[in-house]
Amino acid sequence: MNQQLAGFAPAPVAARMENHGHHMVKVAMQTGNDLFARVGSMVAYEGFVQYEPNPPAVRQVAREWMTGEGAPLMKCSGDGLLYLADYGADVVLINLAGDSLSVNGTNLLAFDASLQWGVERVKGMAKFAGQGLWNIKISGQGWVALTSRGTPIVVDCGRGEDETYVDPDALIAWSPNLKVKGKRSFKAGSLIGRGSGEAYQMGFSGEGIVVVQPSEDSTDRLRARG
Repeated sequence: MNQQLAGFAPAPVAARMENHGHHMVKVAMQTGNDLFARVGSMVAYEGFVQYEPNPPAVRQVAREWMTGEGAPLMKCSGDGLLYLADYGADVVLINLAGDSLSVNGTNLLAFDASLQWGVERVKGMAKFAGQGLWNIKISGQGWVALTSRGTPIVVDCGRGEDETYVDPDALIAWSPNLKVKGKRSFKAGSLIGRGSGEAYQMGFSGEGIVVVQPSEDSTDRLRARG
């Protein structure tokens, strides 16, 4: 291999999911250990990997997916190495060990099919967001790959008594045991031409984490849905 390109070769497999750089995930596929991934996220694969768009398990859950918050999913199965990406977004990997995570559907790249998952309404937000917000709750033992428009920050809400407030367009995921409430405020961005009128934030309290991306541009979410 050309010496200038050798540094970009993938490292030997060490885990089910691994980052290759900041913008790609490598998945070690094995028969019987299937994966759900965002449709269109496959950029390369080695070995024998099959894809089933909109499988029955996804169609059943999608009946509850009323607001279009999520993205179409495909079932990936087989043996080999699978590489996934989403328009150059950063990829964040989380290995759930019996715990759970509430994820914004537009930031969900892939997750082990063995995990339990479903669509749920975010309580306490309907009066701020019209129909309310819908998220995907994932729990169990397995890997989850999330996307972030830039390097995210993980806020530990259990460090103090103060609540943590996040712009919904910057929110990626949070611990579902956290208490959530909405708060209206004047959007400071309207002073510099990014918008006008009121905005709302999501407030979190309790023991758990909140994952936030350095982007509050709703066009990112619209692009991710496409």
